[in-house]
Amino acid sequence: MSIECLEHKSKMRLPVSFYLLSVWLGFLCVIIVFLWSGTWRGGFAWDGSFLQFNWHPVLMVTSLVVLYGNAIVLYRVPLTWSRWWCKLAHAGLLFMAVVLAVVGLCAAFDFHSANNIPHLYSLHSWTGISTVALFTLQWFVGLCAFLLPWTPLAIRARLKPLHIWMGMAIFILSLITSLSGINEKLLLTLNGRNGSNTEPYTALPAEALLANSLGVLVVVFGLVVLKILSNPKWKNPEFENETDRPLLTDAR
Repeated sequence: MSIECLEHKSKMRLPVSFYLLSVWLGFLCVIIVFLWSGTWRGGFAWDGSFLQFNWHPVLMVTSLVVLYGNAIVLYRVPLTWSRWWCKLAHAGLLFMAVVLAVVGLCAAFDFHSANNIPHLYSLHSWTGISTVALFTLQWFVGLCAFLLPWTPLAIRARLKPLHIWMGMAIFILSLITSLSGINEKLLLTLNGRNGSNTEPYTALPAEALLANSLGVLVVVFGLVVLKILSNPKWKNPEFENETDRPLLTDAR
């Protein structure tokens, strides 16, 4: 390969600094949601109290936003690994996200049951349960279609465009659900009820500033991830064709 071709290929790859920006923003999201639940909301427990519910925002932001977002941009990262290992890393991160999301849902449902609060009454809960259900289905279909070696290559090629579109759609739903959850949490807690002695949300106390900042970071992180995914110049051509060779040969 000529020097000109190598230079052209390097220009077509995702800049490492841009990818590190997405990682850094995701890390900040996790840190801030931990601070919010651990400092202003009193910490964590698993006893049906408000402390148990504090796990919910931490686990959902970590799984559906940060882990999910980093998993779906792996195919753009300019690393010298094979398609097989990239698929394993992609599936592994998404599996971790599924597990954490399910635990986060359990924290919310257990809290509601222990305190006689109705389940699935809000728009946030509707979008949240739909997002987790679609995410779980997407992961299972992706496992069967793209990791199992006996799946026909023609089926992989047909499913890939839908798999990519659904992945982006689920990520956008995750962002929407997270933002609505942050706002709903603030409206329900910063109101002088439920034992809260803090200023109301409308007074914009320190907790509200922190949580609003978390929402802004979630939006910025989502925009960076979507930018990475939407730029066709940053696609790795070695990962684009699902019919060029059997999956097992990629592991050699």
